[in-house]
Amino acid sequence: MKGNAQRGSELAFGSFGIKTLQSKWLTSRQLEAARVAVTRYMQRQGQIWIRVFPDKPITKKPAEVRMGKGKGSPEGFVAPVTPGRIIIECDGVPYDVAKEALRLAAQKLPVTTKFVVRRDYVENTKS
Repeated sequence: MKGNAQRGSELAFGSFGIKTLQSKWLTSRQLEAARVAVTRYMQRQGQIWIRVFPDKPITKKPAEVRMGKGKGSPEGFVAPVTPGRIIIECDGVPYDVAKEALRLAAQKLPVTTKFVVRRDYVENTKS
């Protein structure tokens, strides 16, 4: 996949997010693992948005099958992402909690990512 993301490269819902820096296919299992990691760390506070959806079917032929005889059966679904695409957004939690939660999510994904913050974000400093 060539080029950068044409859409989905700006934060749309939350104040924090992770942006991909590589082109890759993200499987539904990888996205679910990232979602669980974020939800667990944030202890179900705040809100998260997953901005990509695995809607591309991937097929595979069984092991030790000769060439020909048509296409293989569907194995799973992937979400193709290109550099600059926002994968996960979150809001409603402090900066340090969001940064750590999204770091844990990024570890579950096969792409290098960057933590991004909304431009007009101001931290609430009530103590």
